[in-house]
Amino acid sequence: MKRLITHLALPVLALLIALPGISLAQEPVKHETDTVTVKATIDSIDHDTRMVTLKDKDGKVTQIYAGPEVRRFDELKVGDVVTFVINESVVYTIRKPGESVPPDKKDDPAIVRDAASAKPGGTKTTQETKTVTVKAIDPKTSAVTIQTEDGKTSTHKVNDKNIVKNIKVGDRVVITYTKAVAISIE
Repeated sequence: MKRLITHLALPVLALLIALPGISLAQEPVKHETDTVTVKATIDSIDHDTRMVTLKDKDGKVTQIYAGPEVRRFDELKVGDVVTFVINESVVYTIRKPGESVPPDKKDDPAIVRDAASAKPGGTKTTQETKTVTVKAIDPKTSAVTIQTEDGKTSTHKVNDKNIVKNIKVGDRVVITYTKAVAISIE
């Protein structure tokens, strides 16, 4: 089953820990990716507000704002088919107490636009690295309490009980989350 990981914050660790069949102790680095492709047709365009109404094959309507970074907005037309390819990747590693970890960081988005001769389109990529510390483990309920570098704590139920057996209080999880959204017009 495909998973679409949508936020880095604290829920990302819950998703990572809950991934079935993955044991964090088997290898120091784990990698999880997911790609989703969505196609929709432009149903209407409000040029004053830069709102674009899209309709998918099932008739579901969604409005999106095409911000100023969409430089070729005026080239969009009702009836154009828009393809969104969303690729999300999470790389994480477990560090034992005393091992060094990289600082938390959030890179500025990188935007690559398609060539001027092509139809409007481009890719926006963002990347963020966070470290959380395992503060408590409840093996009876398969719950793990984590703390972010800024002191926020949360508790998450773990689906794979082997993970609970293989992590220890004090372990730190370094998570790098990358999201790339490619948009093209047909």
